[in-house]
Amino acid sequence: MTAPRTGGRWIERWDPEDETFWKESGERIARRNLVYSVLSEHIGFSIWTLWSVMVLFMGPEYGIDPAGKFFLIGTATFVGAFVRIPYTFAVARFGGRNWTVFSALMLLAPTVAALAVMEPGTSYSTFLLVAALTGVGGGNFASSMTNINAFFPLRRKGWALGLNAGGGNIGVPVVQLAGLLVIGTAGAGHPRLLLAAYLPLIVLAAVLAALRMDNLAPVRNDTGAVKEALRDRHTWIMSFLYVGTFGSFIGYSFAFGLVLQTQFGRTPLQAASLTFVGPLLGSLIRPVGGLLADRFGGARITLATFVAMAAATGLVILASAQKSLPVFLVGFVALFVLSGLGNGSTYKMIPGIFQAKALAGGMSGEAAAAYGRRLSGASMGLIGAVGALGGLGINLVFREAFLSTGSGTPAFVTFLGFYAVCCLVTWAVYLRRPMATTAPAADDSVKPQLTSV
Repeated sequence: MTAPRTGGRWIERWDPEDETFWKESGERIARRNLVYSVLSEHIGFSIWTLWSVMVLFMGPEYGIDPAGKFFLIGTATFVGAFVRIPYTFAVARFGGRNWTVFSALMLLAPTVAALAVMEPGTSYSTFLLVAALTGVGGGNFASSMTNINAFFPLRRKGWALGLNAGGGNIGVPVVQLAGLLVIGTAGAGHPRLLLAAYLPLIVLAAVLAALRMDNLAPVRNDTGAVKEALRDRHTWIMSFLYVGTFGSFIGYSFAFGLVLQTQFGRTPLQAASLTFVGPLLGSLIRPVGGLLADRFGGARITLATFVAMAAATGLVILASAQKSLPVFLVGFVALFVLSGLGNGSTYKMIPGIFQAKALAGGMSGEAAAAYGRRLSGASMGLIGAVGALGGLGINLVFREAFLSTGSGTPAFVTFLGFYAVCCLVTWAVYLRRPMATTAPAADDSVKPQLTSV
């Protein structure tokens, strides 16, 4: 089944929809690759969101106001979103295992750079450049999800993609907890301790990926699939919905501690002791969103999530206006949990949508499954990149709100309106008039409807 090629271990035949193949060897190999993919993506998320912690170390001696700090973390968000596009296609060009090793080692650059410059007196432009470097950690998500999508059959994608993404997302609260540990023990004047701790972890992730992961030879560069995905309206509709789920998760993860400091006057230690809770719960529940989507349909779970996110945002607006920190925390943490659920359900929808289109077009069986894998793999990087830009939008809206009013309340009003639009789009496109398939009745095992994606 395997054949050596230059640059790493390659698997020549891969057919996860074949139940015999899956039971005999496919599931074991897929699970092994999933484990080490999660580890590498986890470290990538930690490095990408590093500046959500670094700004907590930056006291008055750094001479950077809240608006400048929001722009720092917004820069990291933007670069992380942009590099997701080439990272997606790198899997097919170089192999999933090979690219995981390389992308893990790339995390050394922003970590070492931050280690060198993190001190008062460093210019703001230097901080901006180093924050931009951490964007390579955001790219790891796109390549990891594209790679794992190819390993698992459609019936298991919700679980596998949810677990892969959730395990990666946990890198956000972990780096925040590590920052809390440093601030609580050594003080806010020692950010380099946190940075130094990540250097051996990065090397470990790269070494384990090299030793334990595989490349899939059937996953090839397919410019036709990319062009087709770009032309397909569902790529852009799902990108918009992913702005609402993942964009919220990553944007709030970057901004939470800074909002607590700026709006509620929390000290760095007090802010750090609270910021990890929301991202942790949102990460842990992401696989649950995938499982619920597998069972009840991704569109239904996504719509319910957006409705609940709108309600939670209303609670946050009330708490923000009344300056009630306990109520604010309840609403904000609820937003993290709900965005985590929505992350799992929206990503489950992607492969199902394209397989449903194949069935509607007259394909069946493995041909429809292969079409779904081909188009979903090409679209995932685009959807992930656009979705991550939502995080940039959140930080820019926060920056403008605090500049103009000194409060985050106008920002939350904006987010409430956006979630209302997401509800309308999800219902109108995927629930009100679902696309009917024309697959033969005998092919029920691979006949998803858009209402069940």
